Amino acid sequence: LRDQTQVLSSILDSLEDGVVVADANEQLVLVNRAAERIMGVALQSLPATERSAHYGLFLPDQVTPFPHDELPLRRAVCGESTNDVGVFIRNPTTPTGAWLTLSGRPLTYADGSPRGGLVVIRDVTAQRAAEHALRESEERYALAAKGANDGLWDWDIARGCIFFSERWMEMLGIDPSTITASPDEWFGRVHSDDVQKLREDIAAHLNLQTPHFENESRMLHQDGTYRWVLSRGFAVRDATGRATRMAGSHSDVTERKLYDALTGLPNKALLMDRLEWLAARAARQTTAGFALLLFGLDRFKMVNESLGHGVGDQLLVAVSQRLGRLIRPADTFARIGADEFAVLLEECPGVHEATRFADQLQAQLVQPFHVGGETVFSSASIGIALGGGGTVSRPQEIWRKADTAKNRAKAKGRGRHELFDSAMHKRAYQQLQLETDLRQAIERGEFRLHYQPIITLATGQLAGFEALVRWYCTAKGNVIAPGEFIPLAEETGLIVGIGDFVLREACRQLAEWRGQHGGQLDLFMAVNLSARQFGQPDLKSQIEDTVIASSLEPRSIKLEITESVIMEDALAATHTLEQLKALGLQLCIDDFGTGYSSMKYLRDLPLDSLKVDRSFVAKMTEDAANHEIVSTIVRLAHNLGLDVIAEGVESIGMANALQQLGCEYVQGFHYARPMEAEAAQRFISSHPPTTSGSKNQSA
Repeated sequence: LRDQTQVLSSILDSLEDGVVVADANEQLVLVNRAAERIMGVALQSLPATERSAHYGLFLPDQVTPFPHDELPLRRAVCGESTNDVGVFIRNPTTPTGAWLTLSGRPLTYADGSPRGGLVVIRDVTAQRAAEHALRESEERYALAAKGANDGLWDWDIARGCIFFSERWMEMLGIDPSTITASPDEWFGRVHSDDVQKLREDIAAHLNLQTPHFENESRMLHQDGTYRWVLSRGFAVRDATGRATRMAGSHSDVTERKLYDALTGLPNKALLMDRLEWLAARAARQTTAGFALLLFGLDRFKMVNESLGHGVGDQLLVAVSQRLGRLIRPADTFARIGADEFAVLLEECPGVHEATRFADQLQAQLVQPFHVGGETVFSSASIGIALGGGGTVSRPQEIWRKADTAKNRAKAKGRGRHELFDSAMHKRAYQQLQLETDLRQAIERGEFRLHYQPIITLATGQLAGFEALVRWYCTAKGNVIAPGEFIPLAEETGLIVGIGDFVLREACRQLAEWRGQHGGQLDLFMAVNLSARQFGQPDLKSQIEDTVIASSLEPRSIKLEITESVIMEDALAATHTLEQLKALGLQLCIDDFGTGYSSMKYLRDLPLDSLKVDRSFVAKMTEDAANHEIVSTIVRLAHNLGLDVIAEGVESIGMANALQQLGCEYVQGFHYARPMEAEAAQRFISSHPPTTSGSKNQSA
C-alpha cells in the first residue's frame, strides 16, 4: 500500500469527500486534502507515532458520543464494512463543530488476508442545517395551519389534486376520513347559483387577468346549511407563465354577509333564507302559518339631515335594541335597508296575532328615543303579509305582498299598519302599468298644457294663467288627471322630464300670445315646480336657458313651490330661491297654510306672493274658523309685502269675501276652468288683461 501512496494521493486530492486509508496495523497510509480540511487536522504532518488510525484520525474526546472501537475506520481495518454512520466532531477550526457521515470498507490481499481499511468522510453540516430548517419551517406551517381561523388549501393544478387543512374541513363540518384530494370536494359544495362566478374568478387569475384570486360564494356545510366563504389565492407559475399550482385560504364570512354591521341584526339575505325555509315548511305542513312584517321609520331622512348621520345611526341602534325585546327566540328581526326593518313571525296562526304584534311595535316606537343628546320621536309604516295556512307561496311573492302593504300604509298617513289583500295587489298592478304607460307617454309626447286664468280681484281683469299639465293617454284612450299620475311621477323621478316640458311649453305659449298682440300683452305665467325639480343642482341654469330661449322677460314667469318642499330644508331652499330671484323671476309659495312654515324663514325668503290653499277658501263662507284662517294669511302676506292669490274660488260669495279681505288675485271655476291654448286665446280676447300688472310685475 505504501508504494502506491503518491499515485493515489494525487487522484484522491481532487475529491470533495475525505478519504483515509490505514494498513493492517492501524497506521495511516493515505489521507487526502479533503479529509484534513474536514477534520481540521493536518494528519500528514503528524509524527509517525501519532498517525495511528485510533489516534491520528480522531483526537481524544473529539467524537461525541461514539465509542472508539465502533468508529468505521477501526472496524474496516478489522475486516468489517459499515454503511454511513453519522457522528458529530468538535473540529478545531470550527467552533460549532461539524456533522460527518463515515463509511468504512476493509482492504484485503488476493488471498483474502487483511490488508487494511478505507473510510470515506463527508461533511453534512450544511445538509443537516438545511434539514433542520426545513423541519422547523414545516412545524411552523403546521402550527400556523392548525391555529389559523382560516381554512387553507393547496391546489396542484398539474396533478389535479388539492390539499385541505384540518381547519378547512372543520369549517364545513367534514370528517377528515371521508375527504379526498379531488377539486370536487371544493366545487361540489358551492351553491349552484355561485359556482359559475367562482370558476370565472379562478380562470381570470390563472389567465393573468387579475393579480390574485378572490371570490365570495356559499358553501354547503355538513349540517345542510350554507356558509358564506371568502376565497383568496395566488398562483405559482413556471418559466412560461403557466400556472402549475395555486394556494390560498377560505374564510367564513357568514356573519358579515348575513348580519348588519351597525345593529348586529340579521340582514335581508339571512331573512330571505329563513323565509324560504318557512315557505318550504308550510308547503309540507298545511297548518304551519307565519307572517312577514316590513316597516320603515317615518321621516328618518329628516333626522339625518337635521341632527346628522351620527345621531341617525344611534337612533337605528336604539330602535333595534328596543324592538328586539319583543322578538321571540324562533322569530327573526332583521335590518333590510337604510331605515327599514322586518320581522318574520315563525308561529303566527292568523291575522289577529300579526296585527297585535304590529300594534306592539308601534307602541314601542312612539315612546321617545334619547340619542346624541337629542329627544327623537318616531313611528313606522308597517306592511303585513301572511304565509302558510294551506296556501303555497313563493318567498318573493310574500315579500312583494308585505312591501305593497307597507307602501299602502305610508300612503294612508304613516304611523299605521296595513294587511295585504287582493285589492292591494290590483292597485299595485295598476300602478305598475301606469308607470309603464307614463314612461311611454314622455317618449310619445302625450302631455299637453291647460291654462287656468288668474284674475285681478279688484278690477276683474285677466292678470295671468297657471299652466296645468294633462295626460292624453293613447293606451287608455282618455285624459288622465294630474292627481292620478303626478304622485307616481314624483316617486319615480319622471316628474323632472315632465316639469321641463311644462316650463318650456308654458314659456313658448306665452311668447306666442304676446306676439299675436304685438308684444303689448302684459300677462304672467304661473308654473309649478315639483320637489324633485327644486332639488336639482342645475335648476337655475335650466330655467335661465328656457326663459332666455323664449325671449320672455323673466318677470313674466311666476314659479310656484309648495310650502312643504321649502320647509323640508329651509336653509337650502332659501339659497335656491335667492338664485332664482336673481334671474328676475316671480316666486310664490303654493298651498300656503297646509304646511308648517317658520315665520323666521318666511320673513327671509325672497317671495312675491302666497297662494291660499283651496281647502281653506272652499269653506270660508260657511265656517268662521276657515274665514279667520284666510284673513290671517292675507294680513300676514301684506305685512311681509306679498300679494295673495286665492285658488278654488267657485262662487260670487267667495269672491266677495276675499275682496273684503284685500286679496289681490283669484282663480277658480267661478271665473273659468282650465282650458286648452285655443280657448285661452279666446279668453284673452274677451277679458282684456291688466296693462300695469301687479306691483311685483312693475317693480
